[in-house]
Amino acid sequence: MKRIQSNIVNVGFTIMNTPVTAKDGQGNARTRKAQGLVLTQAIVNGQNQGVSLRTVNGAQKSAAIQLDDAALTDLLAAVNEVLATTEANAK
Repeated sequence: MKRIQSNIVNVGFTIMNTPVTAKDGQGNARTRKAQGLVLTQAIVNGQNQGVSLRTVNGAQKSAAIQLDDAALTDLLAAVNEVLATTEANAK
């Protein structure tokens, strides 16, 4: 008899914009629906088994996009570049 035990961990990050209230064309105050993204990762026995990204617009979620390690590295570089520009403008 062979016993196999898998330790499965699912990690999820929900990143949402801050709700903003603005006036529409008729002068009525409207709150923007929740917008953002969900990043999830599956880890089995300490090994990455996949990362997916979904966008969220209100109550709707997009289809999951699977990201490999190269895509994650490029995403990190892009976000760091955007943040560096944002921080430089804030000074």
